[in-house]
Amino acid sequence: MSDFRLDGRTALVTGASQGIGEAIARRFAAQGARLVLAARSEDKLETLAEELRSQGSDAVAHRLDLADPEGVKSRLDELPDGFSDIEVLVNNAGITADNLFVRMDLEQWERVLKTNLTGAYAVTRALARGMMRRRWGRIINVSSVVGLMGNAGQANYAAAKAGLIGFSKALARELASRNVTVNAIAPGFVRTAMTEELPEQSKKDLEASIPLRRLGEVDDIAAGAVFLASEEAAYITGHVLNISGGLYI
Repeated sequence: MSDFRLDGRTALVTGASQGIGEAIARRFAAQGARLVLAARSEDKLETLAEELRSQGSDAVAHRLDLADPEGVKSRLDELPDGFSDIEVLVNNAGITADNLFVRMDLEQWERVLKTNLTGAYAVTRALARGMMRRRWGRIINVSSVVGLMGNAGQANYAAAKAGLIGFSKALARELASRNVTVNAIAPGFVRTAMTEELPEQSKKDLEASIPLRRLGEVDDIAAGAVFLASEEAAYITGHVLNISGGLYI
């Protein structure tokens, strides 16, 4: 058993500058992975990369804007030597533009779909051939419990996250013969900067709706990502790992 070690593996995590993406990057580094930290916020990425390097990890910051999917491949072609052969991809970056559907304009719809779904397509398409050629790869798409159960005011976000699940299942069938697994994680309500801003009563109401009676922590999601990236998960593909405290059963 490797105890979920990722020694010698090179991983790229999108949306790595904060929240779930940052937690996944930290956990991957702790397990021995070489990290490409990708997001729009270059300053935050560089701060995290410097911290990880000070702890003995190999990490580089790489600005990547998924709102511009046409430019993703050229940006990934610029990865420095030693970090270009990506073996583990975590498509985590995402945005929200919440509104009731009857008030949701086309720009809100398309902006969320473009970043959350088409952005994941663009990164995966740029990196999948290398994984197939090397006959080893892990693709982990961070979806949401909202993609499984829906949520009022988030038709665009739910559609994108449900799309990631379908994308994962279809791609799992296509890449399995090359020893590349594709899975999705569906987080529930997770304690982040966004949820911390909620009124206290709203947080209590949220917790009451979850059978485990607490919000998730970013490390709960990161632990699932480490497992799916590891050798221990070699026989799992096309799966949706629901990490929601029982919110969706």
